[in-house]
Amino acid sequence: MSASAQAAVLSVSGIGKTYAQPVLSDIDLTLLRGEVLALTGENGAGKSTLSKIIGGLLSPTTGQMQFQGQAYEPGSRTQAEKLGIRMVMQELNLLPTLSVAENLFLDNLPSRAGWINRKQLRADAIQAMAQVGLDAIDPDTLVSELGIGHQQMIEIARNLIGDCHVLILDEPTAMLTSREVEMLFEQITRLQARGVSIIYISHRLEELARVAQRIAVLRDGRLVCIEPMADYNSEQLVTLMVGRELGEQIDLGPRQIGDVALAVKGLGRADKVRDVSFEVRSGEIFGISGLIGAGRTELLRLIYGADVADTGGIEIGSPLQPVTIRSPVDAVKQGIALITEDRKGEGLLLTQSISANIALGNMPAISKGGVVNRHDELRLAQRQVDAMRIRSASPAQCVSELSGGNQQKVVIGRWLERDCTVMLFDEPTRGIDVGAKFDIYSLLGELTRKGRALVVVSSDLRELMLICDRIGVLSAGRLIDTFERDTWTQDELLAAAFAGYQKRDARLTDAAPRNN
Repeated sequence: MSASAQAAVLSVSGIGKTYAQPVLSDIDLTLLRGEVLALTGENGAGKSTLSKIIGGLLSPTTGQMQFQGQAYEPGSRTQAEKLGIRMVMQELNLLPTLSVAENLFLDNLPSRAGWINRKQLRADAIQAMAQVGLDAIDPDTLVSELGIGHQQMIEIARNLIGDCHVLILDEPTAMLTSREVEMLFEQITRLQARGVSIIYISHRLEELARVAQRIAVLRDGRLVCIEPMADYNSEQLVTLMVGRELGEQIDLGPRQIGDVALAVKGLGRADKVRDVSFEVRSGEIFGISGLIGAGRTELLRLIYGADVADTGGIEIGSPLQPVTIRSPVDAVKQGIALITEDRKGEGLLLTQSISANIALGNMPAISKGGVVNRHDELRLAQRQVDAMRIRSASPAQCVSELSGGNQQKVVIGRWLERDCTVMLFDEPTRGIDVGAKFDIYSLLGELTRKGRALVVVSSDLRELMLICDRIGVLSAGRLIDTFERDTWTQDELLAAAFAGYQKRDARLTDAAPRNN
């Protein structure tokens, strides 16, 4: 690429941001035209704050920015987008009650004589969705009917419409399968060829090595490195991020796997989950793998009573006893907890404090006669802040001010106060940095040593292979196979994930009418 093509498109100088205390200090960096700049660091290091300042969502306390050689002081996200600086955030910016097509073109709906031109809208949406591999989704589908992974791809597609000079991707692959990740990387290559500059925020260091030319590492709000990506390996980057060496192995410690604590028998709902059966023992981590849309989250919701199953049921306890679960209240009474994948929409009260959020579900322990004992509430919260290493000013800090990983820790901390024998984790490390992930893994090990039975859904297959005793693979709503530790391979797990779709496609082909 020529030197002219590598001219600076965006530069920030002396950028800082202070709330109750500084979260960013004296950040200097330059983004070159057509490059991918990786931005990484632990949760709370300041990545999201810096990206929000560039994207117009926040104003810096100190410093200045330039965009294409001119002073850049966006007063809002809308102003930044008009200039061609777009941001795909972890917190999706979609309206669930509108269709995919309407969300894609909400700011520029095609119209004719004052009415929305539905035919044109649909055609434009199909073209935009094809860029990110979403050809199979009907653009008239309501966003609320899609899983988080597909919503993420819709958000990316929305930001690629029109002129885009700088694209900020905040953990874009956190909920994507390997197939969708490859589609995203292909799109990134096309964008670079068009001269689009990309700030790629991720904790997945192997992804950064694939897509980024340079890497910027933040630690405790300061820039500790901005160098060519090729100069660093994963171990060196982790050390820069966390300030200490961190091994790639996890020792969950001595555990005693006991009797079956949860038995799922023939569980099903419509075409989302089909006749799924498995058992989980006390002290065991049972992983659930599969592609997006395979039914992983839907299965956990059935076990937890968030949705009601059409067929089958579950058994709990020792000895096992059938239980009726028609709501989350029933599940909690039976000792079942669910840590949801959508922490912002379903797991937290964002406008409330850490202590108020951890107190949710633990009211009997901190209240009397319906009145909350604030001293007990704060003491409970402080216990979990310390145990989970939640980065915060105090338990009174508002949850919305925390990084994504620390918000997730608040959700998990709430459930640790309850005596739940079965714990369902849906993407427990989504959006959590590499250092904090190992904290979560250690926590899961501690829970198993206490005899808890854990079910973990994750889009990161290597994560499941690292921490699980067994892995069940869902494909097209069915449990295709279950693999034991030390006998599985990544290729076998991936083959099982695709198997259900191959069988379904074969059935559809056989059933289709043929023209002779």
